[in-house]
Amino acid sequence: MSLRATSDQWWKNGLIYCLDVETFLDWNGDGMGDLSGLSERIDYLAGLGVTTMWLMPFYPTPDRDDGYDVTDFYRVDDRLGTLGEFVEVVRTAHDRGIRVIIDLVVNHTSDKHPWFQSARADRESPFRDWYVWSDEPVDDPALTETFPGEQGGVWTYDESAGQYYLHRFYPHQPDLNIANPAVREEIARILGFWMALGVSGFRVDAVPFLLELEGITGAPAIDPHRYLKELRAFVQRRRGDAILLGEVNLPPKQQREFFGDEDGDELHLVFNFSLMQRIYLALARRDARIVEDALAALPAVPFDSQWANFLRNHDELTLDQLSDSERQEVFDAFGPDPEMQVYGRGLRRRLPSMFGGDQRRLRMAYSLMFSLPGVPVLFYGEEIGMGENLAEKARAAVRTPMQWSDEPGSGFSTADPSRFPARLPDGEYGPLAVNAAAQRRDPDSLLNWFERLIRRRKELPTIGFGEWRVIPTEPRAVFAHRCDWDGSTVVAVHNFSPEPSRVHVPLQGDEDVVGLDDLLGRERVQLDRPEFELTLEGYGYRWLLVRRRGQRLPP
Repeated sequence: MSLRATSDQWWKNGLIYCLDVETFLDWNGDGMGDLSGLSERIDYLAGLGVTTMWLMPFYPTPDRDDGYDVTDFYRVDDRLGTLGEFVEVVRTAHDRGIRVIIDLVVNHTSDKHPWFQSARADRESPFRDWYVWSDEPVDDPALTETFPGEQGGVWTYDESAGQYYLHRFYPHQPDLNIANPAVREEIARILGFWMALGVSGFRVDAVPFLLELEGITGAPAIDPHRYLKELRAFVQRRRGDAILLGEVNLPPKQQREFFGDEDGDELHLVFNFSLMQRIYLALARRDARIVEDALAALPAVPFDSQWANFLRNHDELTLDQLSDSERQEVFDAFGPDPEMQVYGRGLRRRLPSMFGGDQRRLRMAYSLMFSLPGVPVLFYGEEIGMGENLAEKARAAVRTPMQWSDEPGSGFSTADPSRFPARLPDGEYGPLAVNAAAQRRDPDSLLNWFERLIRRRKELPTIGFGEWRVIPTEPRAVFAHRCDWDGSTVVAVHNFSPEPSRVHVPLQGDEDVVGLDDLLGRERVQLDRPEFELTLEGYGYRWLLVRRRGQRLPP
């Protein structure tokens, strides 16, 4: 294995774990999660096998959009802690072998940010051109609403300014003017500040909107991607191993543009929205060919780049790249009630409730995600099978407090639950039924299964770094693929059907194969030819390490 791969690309063979400080653990008893609470749970994350901790926004905020409306990019919200406590989180995480990346939310600010307050108060303010203004906005079809039905358009008139300002998100989140060099320089200062405190990278929010020049009168005729290249170069000058993880929800060919040139000089990682959405359609139809087609549609990415794979995140489970009829199929299967849907394009549910509590299907889906080419990303609580609370508004349904125990307040806080940032679920997905403490004591729990899966995945750089290809199989419900790296081969087979399936798997070009090791079980099979057959139970899955003549294999 190359030294370059194992050191420079530390992120390729790890696990990214996303969490919101305010919903993770309250240590001071005020009902709000905090950085001190997070420090107390870093050992839990290390035990799970997390290698990268992604923190959602923790900056000062009016909190009208779960912290994505920022009023100061250089501080910690007083409710969550201090800069000193943030540094302690980073130090403790590094001590446990965990890197920390944070949200970079610079497409917009809060309308309470001092920059915007100055800009709206005076046309001569140095911050006036930090935002996008218009006397009479032109109806531009390229400027669509991010949250249909909730925004009231993308232009809002400001009485103090005497002009309209652009906001691709909510009206209380005015867009920054990326065409202004002063704005770009300020973004670089923000990056440099947090890297100096030990941050190993950034999850860049809404990257296409950040680079967009539509709506900016007199915008320079420049390639917006040049700025992304400059951003990556700046990050790597300041910290050579830092990464940029981008939120780019576009079709595959357009996503490829955000990786940069053939050597990769823009984003290191791009969320694989296209594949995620097709996986849900495949699960609804029980047709693995949809996953094969989705993988075939992915462009090759540079060696210094990779996809970030996920099944759930902190937003709605968006299905906007599916056709209307395909989206309806997924709605019918996993969220038929209108209150389970949001924005006409997505679901506001977590997987366990979408699958009706079927552990077989749940584990198969995560086994698939961890075996696919790319870096796996988990949203907090997925490892214990947390559900949503539909009584919360919109996307907040999946952002409920972490369920640590069956104690009052779920072990999240000793405060009155009315002070929590969101209400806990109840019933079969509430903390009495689903919590980390009980699952740690149960060897067959989802949490312990995840720990074993993650450990095995980290032991297999073949998946993280290798080349992959689909293995043609029948029936349609079975998906098989292989990853090859440095003389090692891993084959993964997944059954999308609740019925058992017998499948034949050819290993073309592997004439020296002598057997298979079941990496998630105990079976060892001898082979006398480069092919094999196996029976998968309903929603069954296998990870198989190919043994070759004279090859030395890991335990």
